[in-house]
Amino acid sequence: MGNQNRNLFRLTRFILLKLPFLFKFLAKFRQQKRNKRLLIIKTDAIGDYILFRNFIEIVKKSEKYKDYQIDVLGNTSWKDIALKYDVDFVGEFYFVRPDPLYDAPSEALKLGWQLFKNNYNEVLMPSSTRTFITDGLAALTAAKQIIGFESDNEGINPKYKVKTDKFYTTKLTLPPSVFFEFDRTKFFFEKVLNCNIPLNGPYIKVNADSRQGIVIVISAGVAKRCWQPEKFNDLIKRVLLNTAQTVYLEGSVIDMAFDDDLSQHLQSGRLVNLMGKTTLLQLIDLVGSSSLVIANETSVSHMAAATQTKSVCIVGGGHFDRFLPYPPGNPNGPICVFEKMECYNCNWLCKFTISKNEPFPCIGNVSLDAVWQQVQLFIK
Repeated sequence: MGNQNRNLFRLTRFILLKLPFLFKFLAKFRQQKRNKRLLIIKTDAIGDYILFRNFIEIVKKSEKYKDYQIDVLGNTSWKDIALKYDVDFVGEFYFVRPDPLYDAPSEALKLGWQLFKNNYNEVLMPSSTRTFITDGLAALTAAKQIIGFESDNEGINPKYKVKTDKFYTTKLTLPPSVFFEFDRTKFFFEKVLNCNIPLNGPYIKVNADSRQGIVIVISAGVAKRCWQPEKFNDLIKRVLLNTAQTVYLEGSVIDMAFDDDLSQHLQSGRLVNLMGKTTLLQLIDLVGSSSLVIANETSVSHMAAATQTKSVCIVGGGHFDRFLPYPPGNPNGPICVFEKMECYNCNWLCKFTISKNEPFPCIGNVSLDAVWQQVQLFIK
């Protein structure tokens, strides 16, 4: 939650907690709807969207919602993916950066009013971890049906959740056995649609007649979830020594020093530094046409699974088993390398005191040899 400015947050809090009751009253005077309209709210990060997006088509083609216009309120970070791959199933997209909205009451009110005017019949909230901002926006629609999960308190303060729970007409309880994020979403839509959904993992169609090149993703969304640069340096050398394929370095721009050996490979073109130089769609195309992806625990691992690209992922313990590794039975899931610790599943609230430039111990403890043992199985 943002709330860097307490006064602005107080205004946003008022909008999210109090105005839904006013909007509910005003909804009695709205004009009669001609067309049925459904809003799906999914404002999580890129990897979450990749694990969710195939269900939009399922909803659109379902018996229950086939006559509805399906709108999606999503995160600006994955806008390009949605507009390329999912626009055929969505009437209107609304893209936001959710955290800054906590300190932008005028923007939150403007968006809430727009959603209210759309006169939705139903609102679906398939994220199992709810947030204050999305709960409030769902309520501002004044839809007759708002369906979501019971949720834990990872993404919302308990004192606000007690109040926003009342905005929902239906709250689904997630069984303990349904832990993987894709399976959570599948559970949600099977309950809402009252049918079995024949999907076991994400899928993105790409043109990949021949797969060449190895993609290595150096960075991660959070710096402390990045494997050490010196280990990546040594890993890159081993890969280059054991294959004639081109190696592409991907991710955001980070301070990574290349020694003389790697600098020579950069000059020869065998090693290509694309960090900070590719768009999201270009990255998906690159991943989908590659023979192997090696990555930190980022959305790229889900891109690889969705494009059926072999991948090796260095995994920490913050959300272990929720996003990675994929459960048994999914042939496209990444090969995950990890060093299990007793504090796994801490929601990235690390109990250890570490310096600014160090990764979380569950990431830093993963050895070069352990990663190489898996990588060498796929290179040629």
